[in-house]
Amino acid sequence: MTWAAVLAGAAGCYLLKLVGLWVPPAWLEQPVVARISALLPVALLAALAAVQTFSTGTSLVLDARAAGVAVAIVALVLRAPFIVVVAAAAATAALIRLLG
Repeated sequence: MTWAAVLAGAAGCYLLKLVGLWVPPAWLEQPVVARISALLPVALLAALAAVQTFSTGTSLVLDARAAGVAVAIVALVLRAPFIVVVAAAAATAALIRLLG
C-alpha cells in the first residue's frame, strides 16, 4: 500500500511537470500569470514557515519556536548578518526550552 502511494505520487508529479512543458509560452507571458508565478514560491515558503513555527499536530501553540522567530525578526530589522540571526534565534529557542 505504501509503495503504491509513493509510485502514484511520483507518477503524478512527473505528469504535472510534463503538462507544464506543454503550456503555450503566450499563456506564461501574460502579466497576471507572470506575477503569480513570481509570488507563489514566496507565499508557499511563508506558509510553511508559519505552520512549522506555530503548530504541533493539529493545534496552534506558542512555544520556544515562536520566540526564536521573534528574535530572528528583530535581528533582521536591525540588519544583523545572517549567521547572527540564525545563532540568536537558535540560542533563544534553546534557552527557553532549557528554562521551561
